[in-house]
Amino acid sequence: MVNKKLEKKRAAGAYDAESITVLEGLEPVRKRPGMYIGSTSATGLHHLIWEVVDNGIDEAMAGHATLIRVTMLDNGLVEVYDNGRGIPVGIHKVTKVSALETVLTKLHAGGKFGDGGGYKVSGGLHGVGVSVVNALSEYLKAEVHREGKVWMQEYERGKPLKKAKPIGNSKKTGTIITFKPDAQIFEELEFNWGTILDRLRQQAYLTKGITIEVADRRKNHRPKNYKFYFEGGIKAYVKSLNRNNQIKHETIFYVDKEINDSRVEVALQYNDGFNEIALAFANNIINPEGGTHLAGFRTALTRTLNSYARAQNLIKEKEENLTGEDVREGLTAIISVKLTNPQFEGQTKSKLGNAEIKTYVEQIFGDNFTAFLNENPRQAEAIIAKCFLSAQARIAARTARASILRKGALEGMTLPGKLADCSSRKPEESELYIVEGDSAGGSAKQGRDRKFQAILPLRGKILNVERARLDKMLANNEIKNLVIALGANIDDQFDLGKLRYHRIIIMTDADVDGAHIRTLLLTLFYRHFNALVQNGNLYIAQPPLYQIKKGTTVKYAYSDDEKEKIIKELGGDVGAIRELPAGEEEETADVGSGRRDLPLPEDAESPGAKTKAPTRLNIQRYKGLGEMNPQQLWETTMNPETRIMKQVNVDDAALANETFEMLMGSDVAPRKHFIQTHAKKGNLDI
Repeated sequence: MVNKKLEKKRAAGAYDAESITVLEGLEPVRKRPGMYIGSTSATGLHHLIWEVVDNGIDEAMAGHATLIRVTMLDNGLVEVYDNGRGIPVGIHKVTKVSALETVLTKLHAGGKFGDGGGYKVSGGLHGVGVSVVNALSEYLKAEVHREGKVWMQEYERGKPLKKAKPIGNSKKTGTIITFKPDAQIFEELEFNWGTILDRLRQQAYLTKGITIEVADRRKNHRPKNYKFYFEGGIKAYVKSLNRNNQIKHETIFYVDKEINDSRVEVALQYNDGFNEIALAFANNIINPEGGTHLAGFRTALTRTLNSYARAQNLIKEKEENLTGEDVREGLTAIISVKLTNPQFEGQTKSKLGNAEIKTYVEQIFGDNFTAFLNENPRQAEAIIAKCFLSAQARIAARTARASILRKGALEGMTLPGKLADCSSRKPEESELYIVEGDSAGGSAKQGRDRKFQAILPLRGKILNVERARLDKMLANNEIKNLVIALGANIDDQFDLGKLRYHRIIIMTDADVDGAHIRTLLLTLFYRHFNALVQNGNLYIAQPPLYQIKKGTTVKYAYSDDEKEKIIKELGGDVGAIRELPAGEEEETADVGSGRRDLPLPEDAESPGAKTKAPTRLNIQRYKGLGEMNPQQLWETTMNPETRIMKQVNVDDAALANETFEMLMGSDVAPRKHFIQTHAKKGNLDI
C-alpha cells in the first residue's frame, strides 16, 4: 500500500529525501573510470567539472536556479556553486544515511529516477554525475544551504570522512561542491582555462535566463573573471558562430515549442561559406555524433526547401530536387531538445537515440520553417539561391571526382609517383608521413623503416581549401596525390575502412612556413577527411629544435626550456651561451677555460692556473628537416621507440569551425584582430 503522505508530496512536486532513488553502488568507478567519464586524459579531467555544472543546469531547467559559479582554486581544487534548492539532506529510507551522502556515494542515485519531485528534464545521463566526481576525487567537500541551515560533509576518494551535519544557519539555498581530482586516476591534473570558458559559454547560450560566472583564483595565474548571460539563447549562439562569415539573410530563424512533454528549440542562418555547422544538444548536453533530433532536422530542412522551391516554380517539374548536401552548405544551425527520458549511445552522451524525437523535430521545425520562408520571401530567395549554387558545384565536383578518383587509382593501381610506399599491406601497422619539400622528403625516405613507413613529399604550399570547392581542390596536384595515396576517397564518400594507413603524420619544418603548411593540411583534413580526425588517425610529428653535443654525447631538445635544461645537465653555463650571427649552424660554449670574454662558472679555475682541457658544447639549431641527415631524422622524429608525436583531436566542433574560419577564411578583420591580440606570444623566426 502506497504511503499517503509520500503520495501527497509527490503530487505536489516536493524535492526531499524520498525523491532520491538508489539503483546500485559506487565501487566500479575507480576501477574503470573511462567507462564513466570517457578517459583519464585531459578530456576526462574536465568532464568532472561538466558533471557538477550539469547538476546546476538541471536546477535551472527546472526553474529553481538562476546562477552557477565555477572557481578555480589553488592545489588543483575546483569549486562549483549553484543557487538552486540544495541537495536534500534528510535520511534516506533505503540507505539509512542522508540523501546528500546517498547522492555522493551511490551510482544511479538522484532526483532523475524517482516518480517524485526530482527533475522532469535532466542533462545527467544516468544520474552518475556527482557520485562519479566524488569517486575520482582525492578530496571532495559538499556544502548545502537548505531549510535555513548550512550542511557540510567531506569525502576522501569517494568515502565519507564523517556524517553530514549542520554547521550554521543560512538564509539562502544552493549547493557548493569543492573537489580535487585524484592524481592516482588522471594522467594530468592541469585544467585548461580556455576549455572551461568555451564549455560554460555554450551552456549559457543553451539555458535562457541563467547566469554563469567563471573565476580563476589560482596562484601563478592572473586573476580572471567572466560572466555569461544570453537573453537570446541559441539564437544568440548562431549569431556568434556566424560573426566571422558573410551572412546570406539577416533574420535568424528561431522556434521554441513544446510537444508531448518534450521541448524543441531550433535556430538557423545561412552564410556564404561551404561548410555546415549543425550542433545538436539533448538536455543541454552536446551530442557530437548527432542522433534522432539531428536526423529529424535534416529531413525536414531538405523537404521544406524543396517544397517551397517547387511551390514558387524555382524548381521545374522535370528538374531534380535539391539534395541534403545542397541545402546544408553554408548552414549554421543549433538543434536543442529537452526530454524526460533521454536514451544515449555511450556513457559520454555522444548520440541521442529516442525515436519519437525525430518526429517531434520534423513536425515543429518543418511547420515553422515553412511559415518563415513564406513570411520572408526575400530571405527565402537568398537561401534558395545559395542552395542552387551548391547544387551546381556538387555536379561539377562529381564530374571532377569521377575523372580523377578512378576505381583503379583508389585501389592502389596508379599511386602517385612521389609516394615512397611501405612494403606492408596491413593498414593497422602502416603510417604515412606527409613531408614538406623534396629535401626533407629525401632524408625521410632514406631514414625510414621501409616495412611500415611511407613518405609523401609535398611541393610548396597546398591550396587553402577553406574557400575552395571540391572541383578546384581536386585540380590541385598535391591534394589529388594525397587523396589517391590515402585510398579512402573524400568528403561524403570517404570510407574509413579503406584507409591505407592508420597513422597519418604531418611532418613540417619548425618555422613560420612549416607552421603555415601544417595549418593548411589541418584545414584540409578537418574539412574533407573529418572522420579520419575524429577517429584519431591524424598526428603531428615533433622534430627537435636543437642538437646538443658534448664529446660523443648527443642530446636533442624540443624546446628552449629543454635546451637550457640539457646544457645544465652536460655542465654548460646557460648564461655563457651566445647567439651566433644568422647563417652559422653552431653555438659553442667553453666550460673551464678563460679564453673568452664570458663569465666563468664558479667551479672553473682562474686564468694562468693549470687548467683542464676545455669542455665544449656544440649546439645546432635546426631550421628545417632537410638539415638533418637520415639517421638523425630517424632517431629524433620517426623511430617509434623515441619519437614524440601529437595526436590531433577535436573536443569542441563549434570552436574548431570558428578557428578555421578565422585563420583561413576570406574575412580579414577577425584574423587581423587575432594577430594583434596574440602578437606578443609569437616566436618570430627571421
